[in-house]
Amino acid sequence: MSNTMRASYLLKQGEVAVKEISIPELAADEVLVKVAAVGVCGSDVHYYQHGKIGPYIVEQPLILGHELSGTITAVGSAVDASRVGQRVAVEPQRPCRDCEQCNAGRYNLCPNIEFYATPPIDGAFAEFVKIQSDFAFEIPDHVSFEAAALVEPLSVCIWAARRAEITTGSRVLIAGAGPIGVIMAQVASAFGASEVIITDIAEDRRDFALKHGATRAMDPRTENVEGLAVNAFVDASGVAQAVYSGIKAVGPAGHVLLVGLGTEDMNLPVSHIQNNEIWVTGVFRYANTWPTGIELVASGKVNLDVLVTHKFGLDDVESALNAGKQPGSMKVIVNPGS
Repeated sequence: MSNTMRASYLLKQGEVAVKEISIPELAADEVLVKVAAVGVCGSDVHYYQHGKIGPYIVEQPLILGHELSGTITAVGSAVDASRVGQRVAVEPQRPCRDCEQCNAGRYNLCPNIEFYATPPIDGAFAEFVKIQSDFAFEIPDHVSFEAAALVEPLSVCIWAARRAEITTGSRVLIAGAGPIGVIMAQVASAFGASEVIITDIAEDRRDFALKHGATRAMDPRTENVEGLAVNAFVDASGVAQAVYSGIKAVGPAGHVLLVGLGTEDMNLPVSHIQNNEIWVTGVFRYANTWPTGIELVASGKVNLDVLVTHKFGLDDVESALNAGKQPGSMKVIVNPGS
């Protein structure tokens, strides 16, 4: 096996190039994964277009991509060699496992966490990556590599559903029928929601959501969601007006989960929140979600393959980062080995 590999780098804002680099060396508790599929996330596109997200600034060449799957090809000295050859979905982060947040089980809030494709940590638009062994989760043979890669955005939705206390009989409103919104609709249904309402200004996306998890779709330009008295509202749009109206749609003791990336400051209906004791919180990644995500996909309760609309090779990462602009685009996949 060669000791080098190819990787696609974001050199600077708007500029991508493939480089030949060394294959990562493994620590004792790590495995080497030959990358099969990587989903393109909105954060990847944002880094490509703007060179930064909030306080995270691309100051040196960076490998993007954090939604991934592949096959274990080598293991560190402390890892069972029988793992070689396993097909895996990768949880793309490395918490310190020793801070207050990690010890409380909230390792997604670890202040020292290293997360793929978040400067300065490289991501997965590469032929190989390394990860701690317990963050590489074996997948059944009938689960595609594309679906396994998308367990990452699925995990965001599982985390949101848990925090929103979605359960049997819940009525749920979701703003935004993009990939996260559609996956959220499927997760809400899998968690037992009796009604899953989704809003989007695009008719084709509303129609798609109705086929894949939503029980009702609304056009926010012509239909008012306020007063629906749902148990939970999940924003997957980042649009300030959608957040405001969504909160007004929540009934007493309900939950509001902010998932979408929008403006840093928004006006909120504070009196509605106070008078109805509504819980309003954000979602920052996830913790302990991969086993549940893999089970949902393997059992058919969540269909991630249906989201994939475009596939590109490693030499075409720039095209992959721009594919979201194409009509009908939902989820874009990079296959580094193709």
